[in-house]
Amino acid sequence: MATVIPPPSKRQKRENLELSSTQQDVSEPTPDAGSFRARILDDAGEPIIDAVEIQFADASEKNLSTLVNTYLGREQDDFLPYRFDIHLPGKDTIVGVFPSSLLSLLQQHGVTAASETIITLSARPQAVFKVRIASRQLHKIRGHTQAILVCQWHPDTKIKRLATGSGDGTARIWDGDSGTPTHTLKGHTSWVLDVRWSPDGTKLATGSMDGTVRIWDPQTGAPIGKAMTGHRGWVCSVAWQPYHLWRDGEGPRLASAGGGKDDNTVRTWLVNSGRVDHVFSCESGVTCVKWGGTDFVYAASKDKTIRAWDAKAGTIVRHMKLHSHKVNHIALSTDYVLRTGFFDPRSQSPPATEEEKVKIARERFEKVAKKGDKVTELLASASEDFTAAVWDPINMQDKKPIARLQGHQKAVNHLAISPDGTLLATCGWDNHAKLWNAKDGKFLHTLRGHVGTVYQCYFSADSRMLVTSSKDTTLKIWDVRSGKMLKDLTGHEDEVWAVDLVGALVASGGKDTTVRIWT
Repeated sequence: MATVIPPPSKRQKRENLELSSTQQDVSEPTPDAGSFRARILDDAGEPIIDAVEIQFADASEKNLSTLVNTYLGREQDDFLPYRFDIHLPGKDTIVGVFPSSLLSLLQQHGVTAASETIITLSARPQAVFKVRIASRQLHKIRGHTQAILVCQWHPDTKIKRLATGSGDGTARIWDGDSGTPTHTLKGHTSWVLDVRWSPDGTKLATGSMDGTVRIWDPQTGAPIGKAMTGHRGWVCSVAWQPYHLWRDGEGPRLASAGGGKDDNTVRTWLVNSGRVDHVFSCESGVTCVKWGGTDFVYAASKDKTIRAWDAKAGTIVRHMKLHSHKVNHIALSTDYVLRTGFFDPRSQSPPATEEEKVKIARERFEKVAKKGDKVTELLASASEDFTAAVWDPINMQDKKPIARLQGHQKAVNHLAISPDGTLLATCGWDNHAKLWNAKDGKFLHTLRGHVGTVYQCYFSADSRMLVTSSKDTTLKIWDVRSGKMLKDLTGHEDEVWAVDLVGALVASGGKDTTVRIWT
């Protein structure tokens, strides 16, 4: 008796049907063969190499970095790492993430005769230092009696002083090395919503729900002058004038944001006298204030817009409208260099004279913001409308953003631009953080791992890592190049509302009232 083959099952019939209806790809894969001619530009758009022939098989960022360093005559010990942007031939598109196969990328974008086309690459030098990954808890410090709302490290990475603000009405300064408190700053009568070190590290400013701004001496813990009063609601954000803009004889200025429903103003103060310099108005409460390197004061508001004022003239210069809900946070591409002033992490000691300090602070700002003769200080905004946006407020002509970033499924709570000005991180209530190209808003990665709202995100000083804090009680550290999680820092017993990092130290605080330092 012959063996009868059983009829095909339903699954086999379905698979055969799908296979028969699928267009089969019979083309041979194109190998990375041949060569192309490359034109390599520096960060200012000036040519480093006018034309050089490169094999497609050798076109990696590491090899291109070696080529640029060798062409510039550097010794191997002095080589700088570079990242490369790819200008697609015949298009205005710039690809900011270098692919594993340059030839495949060009073919995907319709460049068929790649071997006969000159490809323009922009070389971006990266930080020569590399920040180590925080992987363990160094200190768990108690002192605050209510939740910690904000924290910030001293601008000099070598001092390792941390300031925190709490719902208990106090700010505190901690020694990051020993994990011990140095001073408790008492004077506010309600929650301390913001703490900010001056860019020279000699003063600390705090803003409170009691409607006042106070300046403190971090060496003694004593207040400097009287409380600055004038806001009719809480002060949710403060920002120091950049160091290179401080005026002789007047000292620093400070901006403060009134976030209450009865106070829709931004005020600038002469810190040495405690006198109000200017009062700027919005239509609704202010959520965040920044002081840019060109002496513009930027404010995000619940009225769905961002405004910019000339701090010297006291006049409004930009009114940026895009979002359909309140703007939660703003960030500048120069935030890191303005915050740290003349403190360069590569230097062993700060400059000795005032002239040198101003010179270095200005040079550090211009290195990030200036391209040729043009200053481009990017601003990013995060909104309750589930989107973020990138603006060029100094050079904008048509009142439109460079890009609108869509992809979050809930409100975007916080964002940050990397110290080198190339990457933008956003985070929000959809439990995710996302990475984007800061220059054109192109999406790069979604950072998945948190299981609760992501409250804050900050880049490391070398722009290679991102740290995020979350409602799920954890901090996570991410590799921005791959989008992969490097470390999961667990230990907090409740929501983590505040985070900051300096060098290899990460500081965090939140609802469990403890400060934790990780290394």
